[in-house]
Amino acid sequence: MKLYIITAIVLLASLFAASGIAALTRGWVLPWNRRHVHRPRLHGAGQLVTAFALCWQLVFGFLVDTSAIRQAGTLTGSALLLTGVLMLAADQFLPRPKGTPSPE
Repeated sequence: MKLYIITAIVLLASLFAASGIAALTRGWVLPWNRRHVHRPRLHGAGQLVTAFALCWQLVFGFLVDTSAIRQAGTLTGSALLLTGVLMLAADQFLPRPKGTPSPE
């Protein structure tokens, strides 16, 4: 069962990272997010932080055996995940930069 969870988390983190890299380098956002995302670079950075946090929690949750290190690692991963989610939310609530057309 552990292998299925690890595979799903790695796949999800890879998709987040690929979308984040596309948003950072090209300003490209997935079609269902285009209307809501005002700052694609911030959105991409948030996706990369979220992908990194998922991998961080995977390593410390499943692969580390020491209890104290596991707790500190997963707590740090949770803080990183919260940071990524806040970055994703911030790009939707910050006003659109001047001179940027609305995507539609």
